[in-house]
Amino acid sequence: MLAVTGASGAIYPLRLLARLRHPENEIHLVLSRSGEKTLFLETGKKAADLKSLADYCWPVEDISSPLASGSFPTDGMVVSPCSIHTMSAIAHGISSNLITRAADVALKERRRLILMVRESPFHLGHLRTMTQLAEMGAIIAPPVPGFYNKPQTVEDLVDSSVDRVLDLLGLADDRVRRWAGPERK
Repeated sequence: MLAVTGASGAIYPLRLLARLRHPENEIHLVLSRSGEKTLFLETGKKAADLKSLADYCWPVEDISSPLASGSFPTDGMVVSPCSIHTMSAIAHGISSNLITRAADVALKERRRLILMVRESPFHLGHLRTMTQLAEMGAIIAPPVPGFYNKPQTVEDLVDSSVDRVLDLLGLADDRVRRWAGPERK
């Protein structure tokens, strides 16, 4: 399951969805209204473009969705990008929409919950909230690219973070460029 909030970084869910598209993966998408607006402002793409990459799309206000129930099996949930507002609501159990309810379900069912928190710098309240979420079982994975593979494009930088999320989901990808040590001459 992928949830998209209004934080900057709309390129991340686009790349995640493109990389997750395999016949064996069933992709459920929840896109917030702010996420929809940020997607357009940052990429020029519309909600329909993002939704076309998922198998199922759920309105953010639809708390009757199967994703709102622990009886609906999922392998995990990624919130990308994750706004500070959404992160804080999840940490405090404020299940006022499908994104925060599904995240609450992931935590209570002990499923993977990966938050690609997109903010900088963090103040102490942000850091305490992240600590609280980590103690609850969430994985805090801000999109921080690696440079050891000598990225050449913005997509290379984005994929550095996307690769880590795929690994965290247990969905290793052959295209991942892994560190193999320094080049030997």
